Amino acid sequence: MAVPIIQVNAFTAEPFSGNPAAVCLLTQSRDAIWMQRVAREMNLAETAFLGAHDDGFELRWFTPTVEVDLCGHATLASAHVLWESGRLPAGEMARFHTRSGLLTAAQKGDWIELDFPSTPAEPAQAPPALIAALGVSPRYTGKSRFDYLIEVDSEQTVRGVRPDFSGLSKIPTRGVIVTARSEVDDFDFVSRFFAPAFGIDEDPVTGSAHCCLAPFWSERLGKHEFMARQVSSRGGVLKVRLADDRVRLGGQAVTVWRGELLA
Repeated sequence: MAVPIIQVNAFTAEPFSGNPAAVCLLTQSRDAIWMQRVAREMNLAETAFLGAHDDGFELRWFTPTVEVDLCGHATLASAHVLWESGRLPAGEMARFHTRSGLLTAAQKGDWIELDFPSTPAEPAQAPPALIAALGVSPRYTGKSRFDYLIEVDSEQTVRGVRPDFSGLSKIPTRGVIVTARSEVDDFDFVSRFFAPAFGIDEDPVTGSAHCCLAPFWSERLGKHEFMARQVSSRGGVLKVRLADDRVRLGGQAVTVWRGELLA
């Protein structure tokens, strides 16, 4: 039976920017081996698999090499597909049952707001090999549940990072966030995200990284709502709101193609 699959650019309102994710609408149960093969075939930062659940949808995320515990842009893409396709009525909250618990998404005008758990970083000394692979002088180093967090002196430094991906791939962590205050008034902070150990040298826009960035910048800027920009080559924009131990991630999304899996 053919399986619908849709590619969506997340955290952007423009095609061919933001972060692309494939959303696979399962018509029957499939095992993790098949999902991993599909994700490798799609060769995107994430492929999301949506299945039936008594109270919403089961949602799993795969990079080309591994299943992951949390992914923001593929969750945003999944919610967008559900509303756009009519599988979920307009205005009804999307409920996703995942390896990180229940996640929800709500329509906010032209934006979609995700409700994710906060994953604050604790101060931690980064491995010397990590700093060497980034080639930066950090102002701060920390570690969240998933990633290392590195603050540097300026947006220009963030934009100028040219990592040694081979070196980074040997660090035992999901990924590395590099961040600094924004140099323009439209945004509060900027970031980039590298995860070569998980098959993604640089992720274009990383929603889950902002679950760490929100509490970090809240402490430094004395506020709870932010406009954030991930300054990868594709780029993306997020509205970020810290609410106790949750982070609300706002983004836009656009469908770029639809097809069917025949295997």
